Amino acid sequence: MEKLKVMELFAGVGGFRLGLERTKHYEVVWSNQWEPSTKAQHASMVYEARFGPRGHSNGDIASVPTMEIPDADILVGGFPCQDYSVASTLQNAKGLIGKKGVLWWSIHRILSEKKQPPKYLFLENVDRLLKSPSTQRGRDFAIMLRSLDELGYGVEWRVINAADYGMPQRRRRIFFIGYHKSTQAHAALKATDAEEWIHSLGTFAKAFPVANTTAEHKSSGETTFEIKDDLVTLSETFNVGKQHSPFENSGVFINGKVHTQKTKAAYDGHRTVLRDVLIKEEVPDAFYIKPEELAKWQYLKGGKKETRTAKNGYTYQYSEGSMIFPDALDGPSRTIITGEGGRSPSRFKHVVATQKGLRRLTPVELERLNMFPDRHTQLEGISDTKRAFFMGNALVVGVVEKIGHALYQTISDPS
Repeated sequence: MEKLKVMELFAGVGGFRLGLERTKHYEVVWSNQWEPSTKAQHASMVYEARFGPRGHSNGDIASVPTMEIPDADILVGGFPCQDYSVASTLQNAKGLIGKKGVLWWSIHRILSEKKQPPKYLFLENVDRLLKSPSTQRGRDFAIMLRSLDELGYGVEWRVINAADYGMPQRRRRIFFIGYHKSTQAHAALKATDAEEWIHSLGTFAKAFPVANTTAEHKSSGETTFEIKDDLVTLSETFNVGKQHSPFENSGVFINGKVHTQKTKAAYDGHRTVLRDVLIKEEVPDAFYIKPEELAKWQYLKGGKKETRTAKNGYTYQYSEGSMIFPDALDGPSRTIITGEGGRSPSRFKHVVATQKGLRRLTPVELERLNMFPDRHTQLEGISDTKRAFFMGNALVVGVVEKIGHALYQTISDPS
């Protein structure tokens, strides 16, 4: 089978591309990266520096005409977590659209306007997508599933924590794959028992095995329900008044029917830990914590119970538990966040103990925690703080690579 052609949306610095290209089964023919809140398009600059300008777009995806996007076999992207509620019906547009600027609807537009839509979708988001918003738990994900159903796709999803499968960072994200009704993979999904697909035959089960005994199947409490309402009704009424989302960490959705259950990772292979990613060469002094700043770091990392006053004068009791300080080296790291960079003391930045003293992680170490190549984000004019920001937004490349291999296998032999 030839390489699958890929369109990559919300490309960032290219995590999806790196993972897919490592499999040798995919070729990115078009990519888009646009950061609306900044004049300097740093992520796009890094992307072009690493992969070249050919087929790369640095324009607002909401404004890119669908006709300018080449056809591809698969659409991939880690799109922003936003409010996906349906806002209106347009008489002169195809069907329903959501709120302006919500980038899920850019995906929806491309899929609906393409004469030859991608046969497969491979998307990523934060795991809270399954239970947002707080007033209608699971509504946003239900809207996505229903809209994909209307566009002709069956879907499987899984929440994956990279560290559960031996990777160096505890980073939990939801991945979902869409199979167009014109594909053999969709036919296989439709013909297969949902529980069997989730536990053994599906793409995620091949890439990331789960505990798979009959007893665990029964105790996991599979939930089955239908999503048939139109998008406006779904947006206004789904799960109103309920405290919990009906969506578990694994599931399939096809022809309006959800099968979802809680699964548990099954892995006993090699595990990379924080110590393994630390660089051997000399680390600049700027990354070391100065003695006079140590107390501030200890306060922020420590447990607290104290009275605080809001800007409006309201006083309240604030409490939070302590964090391990410095970070443990014999396990996977905590999740990298976008505020990881910079010298200022922070509760959430990583700090490691070395022979020379306590220090923050370097950009290369943060890249390694996401399984990027060393110095992938190093470019003239890109600060260390910005490089850390990139890694706080990125995904774990190894997760994409394993899913990419399994997806190719599903496409090649879906039976």
